[in-house]
Amino acid sequence: MRLRNVKGASYIIDNSEYVIKDYKNYKGNYKSIFNNDNPINIEIGMGKGDFIIGMAKMYPNINFIGIEKYDSVIVRAIEKIDTDIPNLRLIRMDATEICDVFYKEVNLIYLNFSDPWPKNRHENRRLTSKNFLKKYDNLFKNDKHIIMKTDNRKLFEFSIISFVNYGYKIEEISLDLHKDDVKNNIETEYEKKFSSLGFPIYKIVVKK
Repeated sequence: MRLRNVKGASYIIDNSEYVIKDYKNYKGNYKSIFNNDNPINIEIGMGKGDFIIGMAKMYPNINFIGIEKYDSVIVRAIEKIDTDIPNLRLIRMDATEICDVFYKEVNLIYLNFSDPWPKNRHENRRLTSKNFLKKYDNLFKNDKHIIMKTDNRKLFEFSIISFVNYGYKIEEISLDLHKDDVKNNIETEYEKKFSSLGFPIYKIVVKK
């Protein structure tokens, strides 16, 4: 996902009104960023922002925060914001820091087309591993709620087992999202690419 040599990436990020720079200072009080008590949904690994921007436009009464690790990628998301979106913010950070950023204020976590980390020795790096599910526990305001989409069947199978073993209940599951009767599905850039090539898109909704 990493893009190289985006000229002026740091400058663009530093000067964007949508990027939260001192994000750790808002832990437990992200509602102050938005000046309201609306639900806060986050996407961990937002890529170039198609999903999080589309969701924020579609649901103005929900606050959305997109999280991305690479400067060069988050810049592409900033460039796609073509109108005022007051319920959208972005954070440039590594997902391993997530416990230091939010505390009992998130309503929903989106995990879209996460890195599958295919080698067994790297399974703890997967965003649906027990390692990360533990990190998410103190992020949620009330019920724990995760929605995941991926094109990687092995990651999907791993995630189902990981969710269930950790006590999550499956609310919804799709083995081929675009062949199901889906309404208001906002696609990520990866989703557009893989579905256009005929690959199935897997989706699961879990709660705890």
